[in-house]
Amino acid sequence: MVLFTELTTAAIIFLIAHILISTLLSKTTGRRRLPPGPRGWPVIGALPYLGAMPHVSLAKMAKKYGPVMYLKVGTCGMAVASTPDAAKAFLKTLDINFSNRPPNAGTLIINFLMLSFLLQNLFTAGTDTSSSAIEWALAEMMKNPKILKKAQAEMDQVIGKNRRLIESDIPNLPYLRAICKETFRKHPSTPLNLPRISNEPCEVNGYYIPKNTRLSINIWAIGRDPDVWEKPLEFNPERFLSGKNANIDPRGNDFELIPFGAGRRICAGTRMGIVMVEYILGTLVHSFDWKLPNDVIELNMEEAFGLALQKAVPLEAMVTPRLNLDVYAP
Repeated sequence: MVLFTELTTAAIIFLIAHILISTLLSKTTGRRRLPPGPRGWPVIGALPYLGAMPHVSLAKMAKKYGPVMYLKVGTCGMAVASTPDAAKAFLKTLDINFSNRPPNAGTLIINFLMLSFLLQNLFTAGTDTSSSAIEWALAEMMKNPKILKKAQAEMDQVIGKNRRLIESDIPNLPYLRAICKETFRKHPSTPLNLPRISNEPCEVNGYYIPKNTRLSINIWAIGRDPDVWEKPLEFNPERFLSGKNANIDPRGNDFELIPFGAGRRICAGTRMGIVMVEYILGTLVHSFDWKLPNDVIELNMEEAFGLALQKAVPLEAMVTPRLNLDVYAP
């Protein structure tokens, strides 16, 4: 009983101290306006509001609080950018200030076992993100068979059916590349990008961003912003073939489409990742016809949040060869 009383007293003292410190800190920055955001709980901050799908929850918050938000995640302050202009302000205008990862983002390598885990993470990051993009693209095309047929018709015209696709064919396949861009837009593999941290206090859109603030770019929200994209929930590769989006590049130069991030901390494997998705997806679409299993009435398109944004239900399909049979021989 005495132990319980002591623990209760300690907890109350801790909460009171936390509230007092938070109040004092808010007064010191009172003259410096922080970005709007949800009011968090003591100690845990806004963590309960994020749920199982943080990118979706943050996108909903952005509709209420605006393109730049500030919230507490545990005891850490976090800024979230949810529009191309906000992302550009952080990743281009203030690129140097947000060029570092949080201190706990890296792991100290102290033995060969930790080195093996690190290498495994590197390979996983390179394969899971690409494979998830390919799976989403195939799922969207199976849901929209006209897109699949149009992609196959383009490849039949450029490549024919007597050989397989090679990398040098890809520049001559604009519709395939548009499908890949549309997949990067609607289903980014890393919906919140990897976190960064501010080296110094700064100002964004008139708001004060304290030192050591974590930064997350909601790439998922940018790709589904109706102010940026017409009918954003529709999978429409044609949007990248003409008009204002025809020259958009996913390599970090156009902030409407930054599936690999942007600035100094852009993914080092951006170019390889794009080529890998284009090549593997093109090979699969050119080489096979894809259909849903007979017992599948409607394709499940729900997401599963993780290291890569994958389908909650793995894609199952019936495939049949569509090229001359000798092409498949080794």
